[in-house]
Formats: sequence, C-alpha cells, structure tokens
Amino acid sequence: MRIISIVGKKNTGKTSLTVKVIKELTKRGYNVASIKHSHHSIEMDKENTDTWKHKQAGANLVVGVGSTTFFNARKEHDLNRILYLLKHFDDFDFVIIEGYKSYNYPKIITSPDVRDEYTIKEVNSFTIDDEGISELADLIEKRGHDIVDTLFANNCGYNDGEKIASEIRQGNLSVDELDKTHSYLSIDGKVVGLNRFVSDYLKKNVIGIINTLNLKDFGVENIGKIELVIPNEDVCQNPGKAECKILINGENLEINGFTKNIIANSIKGMIKSIKTEDNVRKINIEISEIEDELINANITVKTNEHNVEINDFTQGILKETIYAIVNTLKIDDEINKIEIEVEE
Repeated sequence: MRIISIVGKKNTGKTSLTVKVIKELTKRGYNVASIKHSHHSIEMDKENTDTWKHKQAGANLVVGVGSTTFFNARKEHDLNRILYLLKHFDDFDFVIIEGYKSYNYPKIITSPDVRDEYTIKEVNSFTIDDEGISELADLIEKRGHDIVDTLFANNCGYNDGEKIASEIRQGNLSVDELDKTHSYLSIDGKVVGLNRFVSDYLKKNVIGIINTLNLKDFGVENIGKIELVIPNEDVCQNPGKAECKILINGENLEINGFTKNIIANSIKGMIKSIKTEDNVRKINIEISEIEDELINANITVKTNEHNVEINDFTQGILKETIYAIVNTLKIDDEINKIEIEVEE
C-alpha cells in the first residue's frame, strides 16, 4: 500500500486535484482508497434518517449498509490508525489523502505556503492538463510508501522508518527495494513496525497453529488473508531473560541473542497456555521422527525435568508451531529432529 497526501490552503483546488489523481490511478488498474480530512464536522447521513437517529441516541460508531457501506464514528481517529484499518478492508494499492498536512507522508501541495520536508511536488491544480496528471501519477508510483513505522530496508542499510521514507521521497530508494514484510501489528491503536524476520516469524507461527484447525467446518477452503484480534486483559510484564538452545538433527544451531529471545519467549508463552506448573524455570521439547507428515512425528515435553502429558490436539499445535519457528531460521538441511531447551 502506497500513501500520498494532497494538501494546500483553502480554495486552491485540493479536491479537484485529488479526483483527477484517483481517476488516473484507477485507469491504470490500481485499487485506490481515499481519505478526506476536514477541520469541520463531516456528517455521512442526513438528519432524521435511521442511522442519524442511532448516532443521536448515543452510538459511538454507526455502520450503514445498503448498496454501499459507510462508517460514521463520533470521534476523530488518528490517521495511522485509519491507514492500518484499511489493510483489513481490502488490498489497496494506493491511499490518496486530501488534507492531514501535519503528517509525515509524501505530499503534493497546491499552495506554496504549506511546503515542508515531506513535499515531493507543487502543482497548480487549476491549470494542470492530462499530461501533467499522468506525470504526477508516475511520481506517485515512485514516491508513495506504506505506513512509516512499517518500512524496513535492512539490505540497503536502513532500519529507521523515517529515514527510509525520506530516501523514498528523494528518489534514492525504491519501495521495491524494501524488505517484504508479511505481518502487520497494532497494539492499543498504535502501529508497531515488524522487520522481515519478526513478521515472517509471526506469520509462520500463526499459520502453524491454524493448520491444526478444521477450517472447512467454518467454510474456509484455503488460507488467504488472516486477521487476528487479541483482547488482552492481562497486565503485561517485561519478559525475563532466558537462555535458549536449539539442536537440529543433534547439531547445535547458532543463532543471535535477538532471535534467541524471541524463540525463548514464544516457547514460554506456549507452555504457559498449557498450564503445566506455576513456576516453570526450564523447558525441554523434542520432536523426533519428522518425515513427510508432521502429524506422525513424536513429541515430548518436559517442564522442570518433569514429563508433561498433552493430548493429541495440543501435540499437533506444538509440532506445527515449533516446526514453523525453526523454518523461519532458514535451515538448509532436511529436518528430522528438533530439540529445544529454554532455561531462565
């Protein structure tokens, strides 16, 4: 998803330019979403309609569904929150924003007095012709980018979303050069950036768990886009330090401290969900006789040197998830046996 904002003073043709840009990108075959920002109240339904009455009665969010669908929220939401939610609705190629001049997205300006470091082009929306709109769309294709905190480009030497966005705006970096992330995360309405390893790690873990479910009973034939919401009422504490050791086919696997920490906390989370012992200090998991069908592999679990009895369903989840974890580590050899030890 690539985001561009069209900003300018009042009566400088922002809306007419926005419409022309949307038409051009749509003509090129792109799936386009748009966001209109105003300093005034925007009402989506007329007075005395049923949905208007719902809002007047106190509903904080009203959804109207007919030949079209609209959402009417009582409060103004943060732009990044809206952009994140758009990822749930559809696979949009571009989001064209009219307004929001204080945000850090590439801007096309219609008046010189709003120029800032995020400006990529100044346009006279009243005189621009079809050729100018086409050239502007070319620029949008090159300089638009996703939510700033989701940008990663380790291969290019950049790890900071703001710096990466700046390089894209200046034409020094292409979005095609960015790391391909597979998962997006929002916590309490705040978008959290995930680099390629973490996003891949989450994706494979979640798919590993999902593979154990009878999806066809819910009308799911193939796994496409996965959306997961976790209402967390527990008080989150900073995870303690834990040592993690992984053996593949009996050979110790060398991994860095960051990866060890992720795997250790994932294993602790899985074991905690099984509710084995109150104070687990050491975890040993072994999956052996891994062949074509993972379901036939053997698994043993120990906590504090005690064997843990788990049913077939839980065994399936652990096998699928741990195998997915190991696969994120890019093991070249055929995997026949996995041994993991986590100790605080």
